[in-house]
Amino acid sequence: MHRTTITARLDEVTHSVHGDEEIRWVNRSSAPVDEVYFHLYLNAFKNSRSAFLRSRLGEGRGGDLPASWGELAITRLRVRRADEPAAAARDLVLEAHSPGDPDDQTDLRATLPARCEPGQELVFEATFDARLPSIVERTGFHESFHLVGQWFPKLARLRDDGTWSHFPFVRLSEFDADFGHYDVTLDVPAPYLIGATGERRDEAVANGRRRERYAQADVHDFAWAAWDGFVEQRTTIGDVAVRALHPAGHEPAVARQLDALRLALPCFSRRLGPYPYRTLTVVQPPTGAGEAGGMEYPTLITTGGLWHGTPGVHLGEALAVHEFGHQYFFGLVATDEHRWPFLDEGLNTYVEAQCLREAHGAGSFAALPGLDLDTEATGRWLGLSAGHDLPIAQASGAFPTAGHYARLVYYRTGTLLATLRGAFGAEAVDGAIGRYAREQRFRHPEPADLVATFAAVDPALGEALVEGLERRGWIDVAVVGMHTEAAVTPGGLFDRPGAGRETAVSEAVSGRHAGWAVVARRGTLRLPVEVVLRFADGSERRERWDGQGDWVRYDVEGPSELVGVEGDPDHRLTLDEDW
Repeated sequence: MHRTTITARLDEVTHSVHGDEEIRWVNRSSAPVDEVYFHLYLNAFKNSRSAFLRSRLGEGRGGDLPASWGELAITRLRVRRADEPAAAARDLVLEAHSPGDPDDQTDLRATLPARCEPGQELVFEATFDARLPSIVERTGFHESFHLVGQWFPKLARLRDDGTWSHFPFVRLSEFDADFGHYDVTLDVPAPYLIGATGERRDEAVANGRRRERYAQADVHDFAWAAWDGFVEQRTTIGDVAVRALHPAGHEPAVARQLDALRLALPCFSRRLGPYPYRTLTVVQPPTGAGEAGGMEYPTLITTGGLWHGTPGVHLGEALAVHEFGHQYFFGLVATDEHRWPFLDEGLNTYVEAQCLREAHGAGSFAALPGLDLDTEATGRWLGLSAGHDLPIAQASGAFPTAGHYARLVYYRTGTLLATLRGAFGAEAVDGAIGRYAREQRFRHPEPADLVATFAAVDPALGEALVEGLERRGWIDVAVVGMHTEAAVTPGGLFDRPGAGRETAVSEAVSGRHAGWAVVARRGTLRLPVEVVLRFADGSERRERWDGQGDWVRYDVEGPSELVGVEGDPDHRLTLDEDW
């Protein structure tokens, strides 16, 4: 959709980046456009009245004001048709603030000098100065460490119908962007090492400066890190060249993260399709820059944690696997994170748990003496805690607190998918997620596309997914009644054709027992579930209930008395509120 070329120079003293940018963009929509929108994300940290810093929402990362403000200032912005000479470029004037918000400057509109028809190509030229804030969640500096993310004027994504996907940058929001080809030349002090999106094409050191050029096609962003304290490790996973950049002394933790990625790359590739890029860069921020950790950009992820890692606890590995998983959700699948955050965070959380379980078994979260903790089980505990408050499927700005966002978008989505796997089988659910990821690669899908993929496997599966995502769906399978007694012969008055009326007295049947059990489905999710009936002689009888009604009754008679009943005995419905 675009080819973006940037030349940028880092001033390590002022923590600013001066850049020149060219964007060659084609209107691939079905409609003409007469306006464009640019994301200027760094203006979220320009002052305390920005949409981001007004919506700090209490707990979680990004909740504090930066110690040093950031800003993205455009000093020149011009546009021309691709078939015109460079001298024909005309000035493009951005509006002063985001639409409807006079205090925010992260989502700016400009009117084109002439309408751009479908198929027509425009060339935008910009000169900009990006002043990095002190580290705030996804970008910034700490001492001489720089994580440079969301740092250049970024053209918004034009949808197929000719409307723009644009929005102010708020606290819980992430991004939505078009795929393109990035060619970026970076100039930093010579002692600094650089980690960046894409493949390094050129490298030179002269006059106290390091200059490196990176290029990557089929990505929707470009980010980089630079620091004079990096130690570099290189390895290969399959045909992917992996670089790890980290502080000295963090080798034990980074080694564990690389081991986790050696399992994650083939796991995600098998489940969701091959990882298509030839590089992956892993950045571990230094002490004091913790909020730069746990972030994903195309072919570049940031991790975190203690320098040594905690023995038996897989937090560092889980973080590396989770951030790598974002190369698929939202990387390759490229959903709108602002409108539908569950489509990237929730699906990624689910697949991450599966890959960690493949690697570590029952102790995928932690394997401690006498105690194994599973990643999916810990996520269930968090996901259940906010299930009745809000639906999962809503825009990032609709969540009242960061806690609601995390518990619903990450953990309740993951728990819902695990529950559907338990009800309909791994082949159905994991197969649907894999098919969705492959079919929707590079296509910017919406929730309806995910639902359609699930419904194609089983309409009941699609309906259950909608119930869980959009309607606060919940379930509690409960045994509400059970009775057992000695079996007796029929007693009473019986009309016998041709023989008149017969009177019979009920009598106990030696060695026989009769009983019944009633199992109810509380909640709105109608899921198939197993019920086990247990008898005094140790035998069991298993029944599969389709879960469509409010309750089901089982009548039993046999040589052993009914002593117990359990719904979902194998704990497959992890969303069950009374497991």
